[in-house]
Amino acid sequence: MLSLSAILFMLGLGALCGGALSAASKIFYVYEDPRIGVVEGFTALANCGGCGYAGCSAAAVAVVAGEAPPSVCIVAGSEATANIAGVMGLDPGTAEALLSYNTCTGGDRAEDKYHYMGINSCQALASLSGGQPVCPVGCLGLGDCVRACVFDALKIGPHGYPVVDEIKCVGCGACEKVCPKDIMEIKTMSQKLLHLNQYDDRIAPCQQTCPAEIDIPKYIYQIKTGDYEGAVNTIRERNPLLLSCGRVCPHPCESDCRRGLEDEAVSINQLKRFAADYEMNSGRRLPISCAPDTGKKVAVIGGGPAGLSNAFFLRRLGHEVTIFDAMPKLGGMIRYGIPEYRLPKEVLAWEIQSILDLGVEHKPNMVLGRDFDIGSLMAAGFDAVFLGIGAWKDYTLRAEGEDLEGCYTGINFLSNFSLWQQERPHEKRPFVGKKCVVIGGGNTAIDCVRTLVRLGADEVSIVYRRTRKEMPANMVEIEAAEHEGIKFTFLAAPTRALGDEEGKVVGLEYLKMELGEPDASGRRSPVPIEGSETVMDIDMLITAIGQGPDIFFKDESKRLDEDLQVTRWNTIDSADPIALQSSIPYIFTGGDAATGADLVVSAIGAGRRAARSIHMYLTGQDVTPPEKTLFTNHIPVSIFESVPGLTKLARTKMPELPVDERIKSFVEADLVISEEEALYESNRCLQCCLICYNKDVA
Repeated sequence: MLSLSAILFMLGLGALCGGALSAASKIFYVYEDPRIGVVEGFTALANCGGCGYAGCSAAAVAVVAGEAPPSVCIVAGSEATANIAGVMGLDPGTAEALLSYNTCTGGDRAEDKYHYMGINSCQALASLSGGQPVCPVGCLGLGDCVRACVFDALKIGPHGYPVVDEIKCVGCGACEKVCPKDIMEIKTMSQKLLHLNQYDDRIAPCQQTCPAEIDIPKYIYQIKTGDYEGAVNTIRERNPLLLSCGRVCPHPCESDCRRGLEDEAVSINQLKRFAADYEMNSGRRLPISCAPDTGKKVAVIGGGPAGLSNAFFLRRLGHEVTIFDAMPKLGGMIRYGIPEYRLPKEVLAWEIQSILDLGVEHKPNMVLGRDFDIGSLMAAGFDAVFLGIGAWKDYTLRAEGEDLEGCYTGINFLSNFSLWQQERPHEKRPFVGKKCVVIGGGNTAIDCVRTLVRLGADEVSIVYRRTRKEMPANMVEIEAAEHEGIKFTFLAAPTRALGDEEGKVVGLEYLKMELGEPDASGRRSPVPIEGSETVMDIDMLITAIGQGPDIFFKDESKRLDEDLQVTRWNTIDSADPIALQSSIPYIFTGGDAATGADLVVSAIGAGRRAARSIHMYLTGQDVTPPEKTLFTNHIPVSIFESVPGLTKLARTKMPELPVDERIKSFVEADLVISEEEALYESNRCLQCCLICYNKDVA
């Protein structure tokens, strides 16, 4: 039995120790923010280290300290990001999943410049003269990235470059950190959409030439392997109007196809149309992802290809978009200027609906300067404006008789007929003569003559001041017009239209021309032959010599009249053709409004570039494009003079309706290639990268 003294001693000792601990706790007290435990609870609790911190507890400490974003956990996903942001009182903003991407498809196709024995590390190999392949930026293929990935999301594929398993990849960035050639990149969806071609990118000449910067070799490879949905998604990453482009694009990319140096270029555009039509005819729309809402509002003025492209990419970047368009339906020039036989309106409507389904609002019959102005948009809470008003104002000859009855301009004729066809079929059809002449050599002129043939004109001619070789229209369109019976009068300069006593046009006078001496550029300009005046009997004349933007709205707005700078061609001036920011910082432009009449695919590319700039502006970043942006240039090392070692393979011909059948209606004239033909044509692609290509295409 313990004595009373022992008990008292123990109680005293306990009290002493308690007092000492109490004092120590005040002296050495370490406070832990209770939010750390809560944040850690929302992470994956996997302690994988993929986020760059020692574990989830360390990551939570970094979040609370403001050293890491709410999206620090790469495993738990967007819901965890939102929860963590809620704990911290932050807006999760545009938190998106990161994913690893291999930017080199050259791999072991690149010839070796040096041979090194016994080296099994990319970093070691790169330290020796930059590595062994001839390509200075190509993949070394020794798998440092594969060994760095703790999630088994990477492997070296059969062609010697890393292949990412998107299901397993968590975007931790380990592969990117160890790659000495910067082959691997970690990006969100938005970062991929915002990327502009760069001089140090690993891309083929066809992709460098494409105004929309589509990854052409990738989508052709996807078609080749039967991944048609993948091909659609690859194209749509750069071009939301793939159905339209597959029908009307003059495919400038094909002019720089390497196969064309030794053989015929790959039919890139037909393959694009095949993929696009596959989705439309599949009975379902492929899902299109969008970043979380940013709370920013953008007004897109003009619903043509530039405006639609701009709206598509802005919406995918998380911004709220409203399109204000002067016409009843969206599409702009590709709806009201391109005839039905080239681009069926049902096809266009299906494509536009995909953009509207993302949450883009459309306000039709709204004319800038009449129904609203920039001030009213700002008052309504819009944060930025895109001016994509197109080029709807026809140029005229400024010649005598142009105002006679029976005289029209190209866009005016096409749009009026299209409006009648789509919106007013109950009204009287616009006038069509029996002997019709169209002045001009571009695509609008060709569209006019081919439309007149389908409307029943007895005789249709084109008058052009230069030669057939110099016509700017697509060659396939010129040939189609010839097959349909259109007559061509070259080296003819119209001087005046002749009328009768009732004021109706009855003739066109022109001067015959001849090619003069070559100028400094080597081009021979036409010069008139004195005394060669000739008159053609006609009862309808269409002038289609070009068009530009109609900027009457400047006169209706004091702010725009004073501050919005335009060029002498009445295009919206932007100091940088890549950034496309106007003289008013919150107003951007693109497409025909900025360049004058140009290609549909160029307008689509401009719409995306402007969307990038608007996004940077809205998020407080510099809109200036990266210094190495390629834009319309080429990477010198990628341009070859010859491509040896190829087996020649005939190019797939475009299927089309017979002439005697197609000229009787506005049924689509050019048809889509079959699956068998698409697989054959995709196999003609050399799968080029920067300097690599497949020499053994069967």
